Amino acid sequence: MVNISAQITPNPHTLKFVVDRMLLEYGSIDFSNREKAATSPLVLKLYGIDGVTAIMVGTNFVSVTKSNSVDWTNLAEPVISILQKELDSGETGVDVSLLTASTTSEGGSDIEARIREILDNEIRPAVAMDGGDITFHSYEDGIVMLRLQGACSSCPSSTLTLKMGIENRLREEIPEIRDVVQI
Repeated sequence: MVNISAQITPNPHTLKFVVDRMLLEYGSIDFSNREKAATSPLVLKLYGIDGVTAIMVGTNFVSVTKSNSVDWTNLAEPVISILQKELDSGETGVDVSLLTASTTSEGGSDIEARIREILDNEIRPAVAMDGGDITFHSYEDGIVMLRLQGACSSCPSSTLTLKMGIENRLREEIPEIRDVVQI
């Protein structure tokens, strides 16, 4: 039987449901709407719960974001029940073909490689602890473009995290960086 624990995140509309097994080998898959979940039965079932607005699956957790109109006291139990039933069946219920290539993939400039290294080794693990993920999109003319997912995508403190945390850390190592923006 799978063990599941619900954890709060800095985003009051998102809870992180940690499971005691691997769901993905690496990274995360962001299901920002029901259509993106068409080939992932577990995620589709979670979207069947009234009030669920976004889902992100990480290596050993599922972050669920709710609408303002529902309360976690009414939502957490159905989420745990679906996770329990689906994961006890032995399947992850997630289409792993949707997993984008690792951010440490080959290619790009030396600056891009250094950005990916800092993101993968320092920033992404810290953000995953809060139920989110941050992936590198591009670097051009001193501007780093990142994609925020899960609890991070709609968190009230995401701008602070992006500017004061990530931007400052990247600039310490890479002075060529002028700005870090969310896409």
